[in-house]
Amino acid sequence: MANTKIRAVFFDFMGTCLDWHSGVIKVLPQSIAESERSKLALEWRHDYFDSNAARLAANEPPEDIEVTLRNTLDALLEKHSKYQHLFDDRTKHQCVVAWHSMPAWPDVRPAIEQVKAAGYEVFVFANGTTRLQLDLCKSSGLRFDMLFSSKLLGVYKPAPESYRRTLELVDVKPEESVMVAAHAYDTRGGKEAGMKTVYIHRWTDDINEDMAVVESENDFFLEDMTSLAEVIGRF
Repeated sequence: MANTKIRAVFFDFMGTCLDWHSGVIKVLPQSIAESERSKLALEWRHDYFDSNAARLAANEPPEDIEVTLRNTLDALLEKHSKYQHLFDDRTKHQCVVAWHSMPAWPDVRPAIEQVKAAGYEVFVFANGTTRLQLDLCKSSGLRFDMLFSSKLLGVYKPAPESYRRTLELVDVKPEESVMVAAHAYDTRGGKEAGMKTVYIHRWTDDINEDMAVVESENDFFLEDMTSLAEVIGRF
């Protein structure tokens, strides 16, 4: 296994490649202080993950991401009722739609180009919808060989069948692949599936994880993607 050639690199998308936090705080009502908008955005994102995890645990199929985002936003505003009057239906709709247009983290585009130049295939492998991923590729300027979403696969990560189906579709063995993600649940799923894993630390994600533990679990732990191509070359 040590000499197995890596063929494919799979990227989680929203948290790993995109600065979703900047996009969300821009669309939340500007009368709310920026520090509070930041807290709301982080909590909304965390609640979205919890909703997906609950559906997966209940063996329910993936829900359209717009529905999940709207439901978790409504629940968030129930908890923070002092802000409810600022969110009419139009505002809520704008907040949900904003997730379709996010900028890439500055380190991502050059890193992906370097990975491609090194001869690896690159794929998005993320929860959400194909429409969302297509829109995010346009807004971020990022290019991949193919996009795999939970809607397309019919199951959320980190379910084992999600990784298995994705690898089967591109005819790549687990030991020939690398999972790159800013979520510990994602790299844990990849590791369980037999993939190599590179964890990218983003301050916006995994806010409740112990980073010392996460670092110990992965083949590589990086603060950004600057050295990603070099790191993959070491496998």
